[in-house]
Amino acid sequence: MAETGSRGRFVWYDLMTSDPRKAQDFYKTVVGWGTQVWDQAGMNYAMWTANGTPIGGVMDGPPNIPTHWIAYITVPDTNASAEQIASLGGRIIKPPADIPDVGRFAIAADPQGAVFAVFTPADRSERPDTKPAIGEFSWHELMADDYKKAWAFYQAVFGWERIEEHDMGPMGIYFIYGRNGVQLGGMFSKSPEMQMPANWLHYVRVDSADRVADVVKANGGTVMNGPMDVPGGDRIAQCMDPQGGAFAIHSMKG
Repeated sequence: MAETGSRGRFVWYDLMTSDPRKAQDFYKTVVGWGTQVWDQAGMNYAMWTANGTPIGGVMDGPPNIPTHWIAYITVPDTNASAEQIASLGGRIIKPPADIPDVGRFAIAADPQGAVFAVFTPADRSERPDTKPAIGEFSWHELMADDYKKAWAFYQAVFGWERIEEHDMGPMGIYFIYGRNGVQLGGMFSKSPEMQMPANWLHYVRVDSADRVADVVKANGGTVMNGPMDVPGGDRIAQCMDPQGGAFAIHSMKG
């Protein structure tokens, strides 16, 4: 896993899927990732690589659970964070456990049901916040029942900062958060007609959202929304892979 001793950094992304082999073929074609088998896992687990660097993994999902992505976010002490999450009304799905020589993690759901993981790396060395390269995850978006309550929860757990807000008119406020002044993603409250549960959606930076949206469709995926412009001139599209895993693509202006 990527290393950092910092609090509140997104460092790893796992895809729990009904068909890991087909998922690998799809994402290799769509976003250009490589894969590496991780023998230490003791299970059918392969790591995603972007520009030769591991950024996540893919494995068989739990029975009767839809295909989904889950992001790992750093904390100084996984055990303490798990206790804090529970005390704030969240739920611990997988109690704290060690990954030998890698770190300690727990899987949780926030009080509104969105799933994420906390991770304390064995390697506590720091690295600077840098602009995500093509192939790396570049934005982390929470669709909440109530973004203000969600924000209070995540700010307490991860120490994130309010960056700015955008008024989207009838769609409400889009709240942008970050760490050390660097934007990490956004949050918003879903509208009444949105029947899906609260969830996280993670965006991969690509060279062209329009081009890659066509590749998604040509390889059995679905483009659910976009491509479209967002404030600042970037382009995005929200997609679903052939096994039903939701993800998004993001190309930067210029």
